[in-house]
Amino acid sequence: MEDMKKYREFLKSGPWDRWHELETAQKKKMPPPPVQKPYPKDAKLIDLIPYEEFTIGDKPLKELIKNRRSRRKYTEEYLDIEEISFLLWATQGLSGRSKHFRSSPSAGARHPFETYLVVDRVKDLEKGVYRYLPIEHKLLFMYKDDKLQEKMIDACLGQTFVENAAVIFIWSVIPYRTEWRYSILSHKVIAIDAGHVCENLYLASEAIGAGTCGVGAYAQEKIDKIIKVDGEDEFTIYLAPVGKVDYNKSKKP
Repeated sequence: MEDMKKYREFLKSGPWDRWHELETAQKKKMPPPPVQKPYPKDAKLIDLIPYEEFTIGDKPLKELIKNRRSRRKYTEEYLDIEEISFLLWATQGLSGRSKHFRSSPSAGARHPFETYLVVDRVKDLEKGVYRYLPIEHKLLFMYKDDKLQEKMIDACLGQTFVENAAVIFIWSVIPYRTEWRYSILSHKVIAIDAGHVCENLYLASEAIGAGTCGVGAYAQEKIDKIIKVDGEDEFTIYLAPVGKVDYNKSKKP
């Protein structure tokens, strides 16, 4: 019980009344961290469909909220590039002229996340691991691995439904993007921000006849290895498989 009480402290507000007393990197006039990880000039980039050209995602919001469920059963249908473009834009895409304005809210507009995709069934994309570049609205191909599905089940502690997804969204966090401004107050708001991003994925998935289920139970080191991050300055914080849904067979949550 004492251990539980100790970890409950994370849920509390923290010393926001002392924020102006904290010596943050921003107050020390240190340069802010980049809002997007750099990538090699010779990286393989895939163009995505821009927001202005979307022909999908127009279902009424109240219908999407009413029908939203955590869906773990997916058909064998493929997603297409427009659908992937829409899902990526809806979760971390730019929503204005500034790279700090995204489709999901973030404390101080710091946006500490990077989005990775484990692709299995997406038309015109080979199977493999990708990273989303929100500023360019492109996908960066990282690598392929014939055993990715097996590794994902193992990393998700035996949750076999992830294997059936067309694509798995994996969000990593670079804490310093938020810590630069908020110091020790950053970590709860980072966790809150992750919830904002995943809920957008839920609603956007419903809008295209697909479904998702947020996954918080995973083996940290194994997932970090799949997306090739160091586990210290960048590490996995949340993931969610996505696939098309047969609504006639998914009446129950």
